[in-house]
Amino acid sequence: MTVTGLVTEIVRFSLADGPGIRTTVFFKGCNMRCAWCHNPETISSGKDLHYYPQNCIRCYKCVSVCPSKAHKRIGGEHRFFRNLCVKCGKCSNICYAGAMATSGVVMDVAQVMSEIIQDLPYYSGSGGGVTLSGGEVLCQSDFALEIAKACREKGIHVALETNLFKPFDEMKPLLDATDFVMFDLKLMPDDAHVRWTGVSNALILENASKLDAMGMPMTARTPLVPGVTVTSENLLAIRDFLNGIDHVTAHELLNFNPLGEIKYDSMGKDNQFKSVKPLSGSKLKEILELLKDSRHPVRVV
Repeated sequence: MTVTGLVTEIVRFSLADGPGIRTTVFFKGCNMRCAWCHNPETISSGKDLHYYPQNCIRCYKCVSVCPSKAHKRIGGEHRFFRNLCVKCGKCSNICYAGAMATSGVVMDVAQVMSEIIQDLPYYSGSGGGVTLSGGEVLCQSDFALEIAKACREKGIHVALETNLFKPFDEMKPLLDATDFVMFDLKLMPDDAHVRWTGVSNALILENASKLDAMGMPMTARTPLVPGVTVTSENLLAIRDFLNGIDHVTAHELLNFNPLGEIKYDSMGKDNQFKSVKPLSGSKLKEILELLKDSRHPVRVV
């Protein structure tokens, strides 16, 4: 049986998703709801439709193909009624101007691997490989496992970027086919974690410790979200937890990314962090100074 999954995009020549030059496969669907997510199109497990009105050239082809009449021509202008949309994708298929776009493509393992193997020389020359990311990879773990196995057969290094929010036994087959893990550690107070992500962090912390017992090389990642994760208490608590983990190669601090704003607008979604800016250089230096006693290297990426 052919295993398929839903992918938002495949990014080649990535330098930010693990060691060396990498190809990153972004899976669609997530089991958490981080309020600051800068990739909101990866959250739902189904396809999403994006509307970029600034790209519309008023050809009105969408009006003619839309089965639910979500596109209309009113007073010589194009109007899109999202409440009528059934996300069939017919409008995005015909919109060559890019005003309508669909996120989420069904792919099988062979199709994904055809993209991956194009960059084999770059992996071997840089110590790179493939990173399975999201969304959350664990929401499509069967699909991810088949890709990881196919990469292993070709000698390609496999990294997993995950929130670790899944029972360990269910993760284990994929972990056994993985060479390196990057996991998110956002908030240590459990009540705050529930408030801002929708889930408890107890399972995440437990799984991080179990990964360590496996001897899995891993990098911890903390998004720097002003007013949420950026407090001395939270950052020091994360440092203290990581100081007890042997196989962490680094603690990466991810400066706040405001680039998701246009995605929220295109999806008709509210963005409660719309006015928030990345941390300044001086604030980043202050955080690095705060964490200077970390057992593992700390860097801003």
